[in-house]
Amino acid sequence: MLFQVQMEVRIPHDVPVDRAERLKREERERAQELQKSGIWRHLWRHVGRYANTSIFDVGSAQELHDILSTLPLFPFMEISITALCRHPSSVHDGDQ
Repeated sequence: MLFQVQMEVRIPHDVPVDRAERLKREERERAQELQKSGIWRHLWRHVGRYANTSIFDVGSAQELHDILSTLPLFPFMEISITALCRHPSSVHDGDQ
């Protein structure tokens, strides 16, 4: 199943800088791991914001939730999710 996931990160100002930097580094490592595995298929940054739009390919909504909750910045994210399915007019065979 494909899901569009929009994430907006809001790290509170009272989080120590060294902790915030560590979390960002761990977040990048986890995101890259999920991308290499094929689960996190696409990742785009929103211009001018600490936010992204991503496409995840997972077996269920519960699996997506479980994966998102492993992200180090998860406690500081506002997330919106849209389930996706192939459009009958799409010319791309790989759309699922």
